[in-house]
Amino acid sequence: MAKQKKQPRPKAETPKGFRDYFGADVEERRQMLDAIAGVYHRYGFDALESSGVETVEALGKFLPDVDRPNEGVFAWQDEDDTWMALRYDLTAPLARVYAQHRNDLPTPYRRYAMGPVWRNEKPGPGRYRQFYQCDADTVGTASMAADAEICAMLSDALEVVGIPRGDYVVRINNRKVLNGVLESIGLSEDLLLNPRDMSVSEAAEALYSEMVRKNIEKISREDVLRQVDKFDKAGEAGVRELLTDGRQDASGAFIDGVGLTVEAADRIIQFLTSKGDTTAATLDNLAAAVGDSLSGQEGVNELRQIANLLAAQGYGPERIVIDPSVVRGLGYYTGPVFEAELTFEILDDKGRPRQFGSVAGGGRYDDLVARFTGQTVPAVGVSIGVDRLLAALREKGRMGGIAQGPVVVTVMDRDRMADYQSMVAELRNAGIRAEVYLGNPKNFGNQMKYADRRGSPIAVIEGGDEKEKGVVQLKDLILGAKIAESATLEEWKDRPSQIEVSRADLVAEVRKMLDDQNA
Repeated sequence: MAKQKKQPRPKAETPKGFRDYFGADVEERRQMLDAIAGVYHRYGFDALESSGVETVEALGKFLPDVDRPNEGVFAWQDEDDTWMALRYDLTAPLARVYAQHRNDLPTPYRRYAMGPVWRNEKPGPGRYRQFYQCDADTVGTASMAADAEICAMLSDALEVVGIPRGDYVVRINNRKVLNGVLESIGLSEDLLLNPRDMSVSEAAEALYSEMVRKNIEKISREDVLRQVDKFDKAGEAGVRELLTDGRQDASGAFIDGVGLTVEAADRIIQFLTSKGDTTAATLDNLAAAVGDSLSGQEGVNELRQIANLLAAQGYGPERIVIDPSVVRGLGYYTGPVFEAELTFEILDDKGRPRQFGSVAGGGRYDDLVARFTGQTVPAVGVSIGVDRLLAALREKGRMGGIAQGPVVVTVMDRDRMADYQSMVAELRNAGIRAEVYLGNPKNFGNQMKYADRRGSPIAVIEGGDEKEKGVVQLKDLILGAKIAESATLEEWKDRPSQIEVSRADLVAEVRKMLDDQNA
């Protein structure tokens, strides 16, 4: 009989594109999200925790990573042949929830949601397939007051978690304004710009001949928006080249242009660079850029309303500003769009200074719920990149310290475990984080190593002698570590790191020592 092959042991490794989060990371994220939730709650938003799994039909819009299985989502077929998928954001589930429960929900419905999302994308440095999002949305009102409120709330959330005023700016634009600019150069809402229908110069006719040679008949809005979205990185000259004949990138590779005329590209650049010294000047410049386009004029008027509402609440341009260069997500949103950008400098991997960049974005999307109801339902929301914001707080020194562990009650006599459990119960009942050492108590040094590894602030020691005298020893592990690092022998005498206290005063003395440590 052939000997059965032994099954190999599974590898103890994190799946590709995922990571594990330990105590300090989880605690920092919880504290930050709790602070943000407090702001959202103060604004009247209710919490919503929807399913992490949706039907593929309900998710609707797949991610653009078409080279991945299921176009970027983690999907599988259920027993009844229904295709299911892990949610890739928190907005698509909101559309399903609102459509399903709209008769039981107030209108408008204001909700916030926080939790993990999953994307089946190719992982890279700092890019994971599971990450946290923190969203707030208002569904059911077309009022620009909702958009202004979201921006004000985002500003308050950044400040409450520790991003000081002056280190961030919330920038607002409007897709309708860009729509107006595109209409003014001959682009409509669909796949547009057939140059044969345009009144163009001989140069444009020559360009069209080249387009025909390449079997290109139309230029899509998506192609134009994709290039406009590169304004922050490519700059004015770079975007102009990308909108017309193309350009060489830093590696020397040639990137084909969209094929617009120089005149049409200039009109788009006029829009992107129309930010003035004041909000009023910016809005006037935008009005000039859109010309006679009704859509563009509507967008400018919406921005005026938002600016006036924010000014009435005391949110000036030092916190929230109208900025036409905000183009991220314009292909997805139907009206105002905004992003929160952190303006302080950090050093990149090569030691070069750069601005930290965007940590949140959002806008108005009035078409999402209609997939379920057949009726347009106005909505506006914002999403905060949790990991990005945590990284920013660590850069500012607001997070990233060593998390404090529990008070450790050591075990000097394993037969008196009930005594030690009584102590730890008293501490816990007083709201103090504490635990009894549950390893092998034979070696006291190992207990101290354990307390150090846990980041414990205090060790409680009660041997037989202490038990008889009715006292305990409190060892200040924080002070002890500082003294061991730098103090002289004389300082040891003046600042003892271990004291003897009455057993009856255990809770009070531990609390006092913790207060001294945190002072």
